[in-house]
Amino acid sequence: MSRRAIIVGSAGQDGTLLKQLLLSKQYEVLGVGKPGNAPPTGKAGDVPVDIGNSAAVSKLISNTRPDEVYFLAAHHHSSEQDPGDEVELFRLSTEVHLTALVAFLEAVRRNCPRTRLFYAASSHIFGSAPGSMQDEGTPINPETIYGITKAAGLFACRRYRNIHGVFASVGILYNHESPLRNIRFVSKKIAAGVAAIKRGLSAKIVLGDLDASSDWGYAPDYVDAMHRMLQLETADDFIVATGESHTVREFAEAAFEYAGLDYRRFVEADPALVQRRMPGLAGNASKFSAASGWRPSVGFRELVQRLAQHELDELQRIP
Repeated sequence: MSRRAIIVGSAGQDGTLLKQLLLSKQYEVLGVGKPGNAPPTGKAGDVPVDIGNSAAVSKLISNTRPDEVYFLAAHHHSSEQDPGDEVELFRLSTEVHLTALVAFLEAVRRNCPRTRLFYAASSHIFGSAPGSMQDEGTPINPETIYGITKAAGLFACRRYRNIHGVFASVGILYNHESPLRNIRFVSKKIAAGVAAIKRGLSAKIVLGDLDASSDWGYAPDYVDAMHRMLQLETADDFIVATGESHTVREFAEAAFEYAGLDYRRFVEADPALVQRRMPGLAGNASKFSAASGWRPSVGFRELVQRLAQHELDELQRIP
């Protein structure tokens, strides 16, 4: 008998990749999006549910009785975007990262206690963490609204795990990329820019802070980690990361080099694009690796090359 999974936030990069993985493992998958934002897959199992409505979520869990729930829904805000109305950003972020999550945790507790839940937290919960690498013992000290509300979700999972016995595991995910990334993300911006320049469609890329650094991984590896996390005997919090930090400059250099170009001729830095400086973080995933056997399968340079090649291929298809 096939297992059943619900993916909350199934229209994004991770939701799309996770659905592909679970279907390959013969799961029955229900993709849940916000009202009016059902995933555009055409599958009957993809339905809009108001994830902030506790009654609707309770009905969903009661009716479907899933084996696994993957809570991937997020309200993203890039470092190059103006924060605008912070009160509104707090409200929107809290609704997704905490209120909706708690609706699912409570629905599982009341209606289907055997259900296992995964919550996608973020390295942003650490803020400007001291030291060169973070692990699960690093103090949680978020500085961004995204990080603050993601940390709140982590604490909610801990409460339901420790007090109510819900199997709620938290993946503290570091940056992870694929061709499905939105152009708002610097990885996509660089890869698409390289392809456009290589094809003669553009003359340059304008980026913010070239010295900003991130721990970049390959998104399919990270959705594999999500699935592995729910197969463990015990729920816990786990870092999922490569352990390597690379700058935006290194990313651009590798992408342009792959296309046979010198990034210094085509990349322009504009500090005005950076609304807030993000800390350079790198995660130690040894706890999760020991528990599950997980390892990243794609290194930094191969990741950059895959992203660049995808964008080159996409432009090649255009007449």
